Amino acid sequence: MAFGSKQIFPNDLKPRVAIGVDIPFNAPGVFRSNYQTKDAIKANLLNVFLTNKGERIGNPGFGIGLREFIFEQISSQNLEGLEESIQTQIINYIPDINIVSLDITGNEDQNEVNLSLSYALPSTNIEDKIELTFS
Repeated sequence: MAFGSKQIFPNDLKPRVAIGVDIPFNAPGVFRSNYQTKDAIKANLLNVFLTNKGERIGNPGFGIGLREFIFEQISSQNLEGLEESIQTQIINYIPDINIVSLDITGNEDQNEVNLSLSYALPSTNIEDKIELTFS
């Protein structure tokens, strides 16, 4: 058994095998497919961020619900609650990834929140970052 080896997902080597659905849904047809695990994981994370709790039928606890924070007062307490919610949702619904860093900053003058999430998939070479700004 080799130590320190990196896992390669077999479907990543098959260019015609779709792994997931890309976000946003703006393809000419119904949706655009993902063909790499890295892209599918990023789309899954975006889905968790953009889904409100109670919005997914059969799974009412799914989703961070960033839209709920749009009309909240930007305070350190609210930003800490958002950070806790993000960490909990990722642990519960996408447990395969590790959060490398999560930075949430609020700009009260512009009434916006900047979110930066760096993550990695253990035992692979997959590392990526999501940056969102919402106001």
